[in-house]
Amino acid sequence: MRLAVLASGRGTILDAMARGGLPISLVVVDRPCEAEKAAADHGLACEFMERTSFGPDFDRVHYTRQVTERLVAAQIDLVAMAGFGTVLGQPLQDAYEGRVLNTHPSLLPAFPGWHAVADALDHGVKVTGCTVHVATLETDAGPILAQQAVAVVPGDTVDTLHERIKSAERDLYVRTIREVIDRGYVL
Repeated sequence: MRLAVLASGRGTILDAMARGGLPISLVVVDRPCEAEKAAADHGLACEFMERTSFGPDFDRVHYTRQVTERLVAAQIDLVAMAGFGTVLGQPLQDAYEGRVLNTHPSLLPAFPGWHAVADALDHGVKVTGCTVHVATLETDAGPILAQQAVAVVPGDTVDTLHERIKSAERDLYVRTIREVIDRGYVL
């Protein structure tokens, strides 16, 4: 099974995937980021598909079509988002429905969206965690594949809690992707 990883950030999840021996055939980044270096460090093919606008003029469908065409050309079977900062649209679902995975720093369905860790702290929860799910057009709403709880401790800040969640997330995501690959399908 050929795996593509979509990344925008520090590359820590990508690094964990590569160290975990996942069959990464392609890494796609949408902006200059540390994930490019992580890909290079592991000898992975990395394509920079720049998102040129972050404003209201951003053409999500066109950009999604470009990314999807690149994935199809690379004969990708499974897509894993790893901190990818661009929400992709319908063309990706048309080509890869049920085969796009995402990880999220909360126990979904609680606290979907970009500020999940801050939302958990604001609500005073004692336990949060991470979720691996199938990505759908509705943000953070796809079928849940795996979850891991992380305790909220007194004095936690967004940064300290998020670091503990990311540590759990890296392990859970690698194990879950491995299980999906071993089964040969997602949905």
